[in-house]
Amino acid sequence: KDEYVKIINTNCDLLLRLVTDILDFSKIESGMMDYSLADVNIKEICAEQYKVHSLKVQEGVSMRCDLNALPDKILHTDPKRVTQVVSNLLSNAIKFTEQGSITLSYRVEEDHVLFEETLHTLTSDKASVLYSDGITIVNDYFKDGLGENIPEDITNILDTSAKLLEARLWIIKDNRQILYDSHASQKHMVIQEFDSTDFGNKYFMIGHFYDTFSEETLSVITPITNNFSTDGYLLIHQQTETIARNENSVIVVVYKTFLIIFLISLLILLLFTLIVFIPLKKISRAAGEYAKGNLTYDGLKDFTSEDEIGRLGISLSFMASELYNLEEDQKKFIANVSHDFRSPLTSIKGYIEAMMDGTIPPELQNKYLNIVLFETERLTKLTENLLNLNAWDTKGNLLEITDFNLYSLIKPIIATFEGKCEKKHITIDLVLGSRNYTVSADRDKIQQVIYNLVDNAVKFSHNDSAINIKITDRYEKIFISIKDSGIGIPKESLKKIWERFYKTDLSRGKDKTGSGLGLSITREIIQAHNENINVISTEGAGTEFIFTLQKAKKQLKEYSE
Repeated sequence: KDEYVKIINTNCDLLLRLVTDILDFSKIESGMMDYSLADVNIKEICAEQYKVHSLKVQEGVSMRCDLNALPDKILHTDPKRVTQVVSNLLSNAIKFTEQGSITLSYRVEEDHVLFEETLHTLTSDKASVLYSDGITIVNDYFKDGLGENIPEDITNILDTSAKLLEARLWIIKDNRQILYDSHASQKHMVIQEFDSTDFGNKYFMIGHFYDTFSEETLSVITPITNNFSTDGYLLIHQQTETIARNENSVIVVVYKTFLIIFLISLLILLLFTLIVFIPLKKISRAAGEYAKGNLTYDGLKDFTSEDEIGRLGISLSFMASELYNLEEDQKKFIANVSHDFRSPLTSIKGYIEAMMDGTIPPELQNKYLNIVLFETERLTKLTENLLNLNAWDTKGNLLEITDFNLYSLIKPIIATFEGKCEKKHITIDLVLGSRNYTVSADRDKIQQVIYNLVDNAVKFSHNDSAINIKITDRYEKIFISIKDSGIGIPKESLKKIWERFYKTDLSRGKDKTGSGLGLSITREIIQAHNENINVISTEGAGTEFIFTLQKAKKQLKEYSE
């Protein structure tokens, strides 16, 4: 745990420093950097930063700062920015030094202070890379040793290699004479102090190479041998400033890459939060609300996307809506059943009590007994209808399929409504394409369907109107249409008329004896025959019910012939 906390803390410090540097750079570029000027003692700042950073150097690296040798200098500048500059210089020096020493110093020129941080050693990895390049050059072009002169083609190759390595290449003979210099400025010069044993057990050294260079340089030596004797040496010189600059550029690229990756990760996290996490959280909350019974919760109303999560939210919202409607329908069903049972029972109880206590005299009892009988028959019919619907739900398609003539079925049904039609001056017009239409169905069930539809047409038709019953055929189907010109059905109620006990507001005043189950039973019967029933209605203009039946096989054969 402590190791992970340490790693996280280090990364956070790195990220914080990166963000701070970027903000400072942006301010400098835009000219918005704030400065607080004050008198600053440069030596005190160097002493403070030396003390802080000397604790951060790696093992094998030493840091030096001769404060006594540094001149005193007071500048009128921003102490925070000067501290930041010194700290950055030392941090970079520590970062690129694996062994050797680091010296912090400065010098005063006129009114300026020039800071100097010197790397007395660079990473052995860089020296190793240059040594590998040197071995390759020696093996490819000097495997037979050195001659008095180097061929021009090899000289061109060495010049190109020097440019690619951003280094200076020398070929030194065993007599300490420079046979080749990629800069050509010191060719044929003899370095008297040169001794390969000065490199010790290493293949590189850092310094001014026997005062040959004014700048600190990394020098890598590779021997050129012939027949087990050394003819000379290939020396690759590269200024430590160049190495530091190259590595700084790499660090900048790494920082920028890290920042880009961080921003992309942040963007991906943001998109994931918006597209996945927040919708799933809403769905989870909605599921919890629905589980509590709050089916009216509308937290998913803004789900419109077509992806998997969007469809999940839409489906869950639709399910809750359907459950809510089902619950409301159950409440309405119970209320309707209670009402349709309570009303006749209340009438029966009231009339019987009135007869028993003498409120209704004996000579009027027959009249009220007929009313009681009517209400009893109404309860019996309601109970039978409920039992029929329950039978359809539990037993399914228990049909007795036979072939029968439609005309012979419909004619008696129309006759049963003569009395009701005469009272309202309603005429029933029967139009048949043929009196020989024969269907294959359950005769008793289809009789009940036609009776229910004609009964509704008579109930809701205006006085002095007509009911049209039309029977036609098309291919293997028979179409039966029963149309009235009565009160009609409101548009918003068309889908609900098939529900049990449902009555429109317009029908409640017209239908005193209906149970509200007739159309439910009608649809169950038609669907049990695998047929369709539809309704077309305009409020105030009338209603038309159309259903289909299957032609009898015998008639289908005649039709095909």
